[in-house]
Formats: sequence, C-alpha cells, structure tokens
Amino acid sequence: MAQESAASFFKAIQQDQALKAKLKATTDAETFVKIAEERGYQFTTEELQKQIEQMSPEEVAAFINPGVGPRRHLVAR
Repeated sequence: MAQESAASFFKAIQQDQALKAKLKATTDAETFVKIAEERGYQFTTEELQKQIEQMSPEEVAAFINPGVGPRRHLVAR
C-alpha cells in the first residue's frame, strides 16, 4: 500500500511545478518523505528507494536533484 502511495506521489509531482521545485531543493530522503506526508502521502524512505529503483535515471532526474560536489544524494551513486 505504501509503495502505491509513493508511486502516486511521483505522479503528483509531474503535475505540480511548485512541488517539483521544492523537491529539487531537497538534499535528503527524510525531508523528501516529510514533504510527501504534508501532502497526504504515507511511505518510508525504504519504500521511496524501492520506487526510485523502478524508475529510469531520466525520470528520477526530472524531480530529484542528483546533487553536485559533496552534497548528499537521495539516490546512492
């Protein structure tokens, strides 16, 4: 169920440019999940990671800032 919530959240991101911009500024998975919870989506960082693993790198880059330099990454490199 939570995995479906994560998938639904990613669909919502594609339709909401303000949300997409807010998430691009996010540097850690916990903050990403908190933003989702504020919008009524319930899933854990582990479920988030599982959903990200099912997506192409292009899809992930569309709404997650992959980071530069010493910044932390939502997606492990």
